[in-house]
Amino acid sequence: MTRTVVASATKEIIIGFDQPFCVIGERINPTGRKKLAAEMVEGNFETVKADALAQVAAGATMLDVNAGVTAVNPNETEPPLLVKTIEIVQGLTDVPLSIDSSVTAAIQAGLEVAKGRPLVNSVTGEEEKLEAILPLIKKYDVPVVAISNDETGISEDPDVRFAVAKKIVERAADYGIPAHDIVVDPLVMPIGAMGTAGQQVFRLLRRLREELKVNTTCGLSNISFGLPHRHGINAGFIPMVIGAGMTSAIMNPCRPQEMEAVRAANVLNGTDPNCQNWIMTYRDHQPAAAGAAPASGEAAAPSGGRRRGGRAARRGAV
Repeated sequence: MTRTVVASATKEIIIGFDQPFCVIGERINPTGRKKLAAEMVEGNFETVKADALAQVAAGATMLDVNAGVTAVNPNETEPPLLVKTIEIVQGLTDVPLSIDSSVTAAIQAGLEVAKGRPLVNSVTGEEEKLEAILPLIKKYDVPVVAISNDETGISEDPDVRFAVAKKIVERAADYGIPAHDIVVDPLVMPIGAMGTAGQQVFRLLRRLREELKVNTTCGLSNISFGLPHRHGINAGFIPMVIGAGMTSAIMNPCRPQEMEAVRAANVLNGTDPNCQNWIMTYRDHQPAAAGAAPASGEAAAPSGGRRRGGRAARRGAV
C-alpha cells in the first residue's frame, strides 16, 4: 500500500489510500489577497498567524505555506520571506508543512529551515523544473507534488496529463526517489468551463492509483471556479474524488460544509474507525435554524488563488 510520510518536528502524518483524507490548508498564500501580501512585505505576520491557527482548529492535517508576494525579483525577495513565514508557522503549530513556491531558491531556503519532513509543492514535467527540483527532493529526502503539465502547458486531454505524471515518476526514479514520495496533482479543470472535468479527474485518479500507485492531491476549489454557490459544488466533489482514489487536497478547511464532506467521506470510506472522529466532532452539533445567519466561522472570505503562470488555474478566488 502506497504511503507518503510527512512530518513536523513532533508529528507524523501518512498520506495513503487506507488513511483519512489529508486536508492541506491553503490560506497562507498571498496570491489574490492584496492585504495579506502587503502585510507580509511590511513584516506583519498577524494574518499569517491567525490563518495558521484557524486552519488547524478547523481540522487541517497540514498547512501549505506560500510567500509569493510579488513577481518582481522573486529569486531575491521570496526566499527570505518564505523562510520567515515557515519559521513563524512551525513555531505556532505542530502540523507538517507544504513548502509552496515556483522559485527553486525559495524551496531550497525553505527546506533548510523546515523541521521534520515537509512536502514540497511543487515540480512539473518541464525539463528545467525536473533538473532543478528533483535533486533537492533527493538531497533532503522529502516528498514532492508533481503537477501534470509541461512545456506545452496544461492539456485538456486527460491521457496527456497522465503521461506527464508518468514521466515525472520515472524521472524521479532516475534520482532514486520512490513513487511513494510523489504526490501527483492531475490538475482539476473548472466544471463551468469544461463539462467533462469531473469525469476526467475521476478517470485520471483511478489510473494514477492503479497504474502508477501514487498518492494524489489537487487545488480543490478549482472545480467550482466561475460558478455561484461554489462551496456546494466543492462539498459534492470531495466524496467523489475520494471515492475515485484522491488522498489529499489543498483546500480551505475553514469552510464547515466542505470539512463535513471530508469527514463523512472518511466514515463511508472506512478511514474513520468506529466513526470516532465524526462522533467527537459532531456529537454536540446543533443544526442551524432555517434562514439563520451563518456562524462566524462560516462567513464567506476570499480564498487565495494559485500562483502566477499556468498554475493560476488550480485554485480560484472564492
